[in-house]
Amino acid sequence: MKLAELTASRVYLSFAWASAAMVLILLTGTVGYHIIGGPHYSWVDCFYMTFITVATIGFGEIVDLSHSPGGRLFTVFIALSGIGTMTYMLSTLTAFILEGDINEAWRRKKMQNKIAKLKDHYIVCGVGRVGSNVAHELVMTGRHCVIVDTNLAHIENYLSRHPEQLYLHGDCTDNDVLFAAGVKHARGVFAVVSDDSQNLVISLSAKQINPGLRVVARCHDVKNVEKTRRAGADEIVSPDFTGGLRIVSAMVRPHVVSFLDEMIKSDDNLRMEEVVVPTGFSGKLLAMFNLASRDCILLAIRQDGKWVFNPTMQHIVHEGDVMMVMTTPHGRVRLEQLIQGAE
Repeated sequence: MKLAELTASRVYLSFAWASAAMVLILLTGTVGYHIIGGPHYSWVDCFYMTFITVATIGFGEIVDLSHSPGGRLFTVFIALSGIGTMTYMLSTLTAFILEGDINEAWRRKKMQNKIAKLKDHYIVCGVGRVGSNVAHELVMTGRHCVIVDTNLAHIENYLSRHPEQLYLHGDCTDNDVLFAAGVKHARGVFAVVSDDSQNLVISLSAKQINPGLRVVARCHDVKNVEKTRRAGADEIVSPDFTGGLRIVSAMVRPHVVSFLDEMIKSDDNLRMEEVVVPTGFSGKLLAMFNLASRDCILLAIRQDGKWVFNPTMQHIVHEGDVMMVMTTPHGRVRLEQLIQGAE
């Protein structure tokens, strides 16, 4: 159980016990005054006498205790018990409110510290129907990301499935929010909010802050594609356009589509991945990487602007080459580490 849930449970239990004690005091006072005052005082009079005593309203005695020392001692007991219980109830409620504010501030600070330590992560601007799937795929393939959205309901909906996800509640078009999300040290930004104009601004802002990162933007209206590209988006995806292609593919090449779908949905997270050979890497044979034993299937290499499909193990890999492999996230990480160690 989380800290917030434990705190709320403890407060509810304390408040419930205090409420039960208050009810018991009111019942005790009502019955006691009815016994002390006699039958000519109604139950309502006795309850009212108890209530004004506990509430310290200061009205005159409803039940005459001028000739009953025991009755006045009973009033003292009811007053002390009732006032003490009511004070406890109010202090518990106040502490809960203050503790909630403090815990929330502490959680935000802790979240910000974690985000500040990220390097080469991704920022997903907007976690609606499209953005939530983007963030989910990043998580499933072992890539760190920060989600940002102005709609708190979208964030809460995503956190219900990924409670450990780093997030920011704010406007993605605000530079301060992008800075808080670590845009200066990010590898890429996904501008996938539902409004094309906001995606354009996000693309422009992100590129101005960090020209080296990659920006992929969502665009509904095709007339905004060129504007968004000029604003800094490296790649633009139109859900309507790609959805149309997907529908056609499902008709004319169903087995290919089925294979790709199964690959994306598989439990072992098998994916088509790309591994970039880092700068400073001297030419080495593919045979050195022993890919067959590292749960990787090499499909092609992007070299000098051209594709080399199904390369032989005698093929020489150079810096800047892009290796297209079918592998798991763990296999991708191992391949990247192997390339790093071979530099």
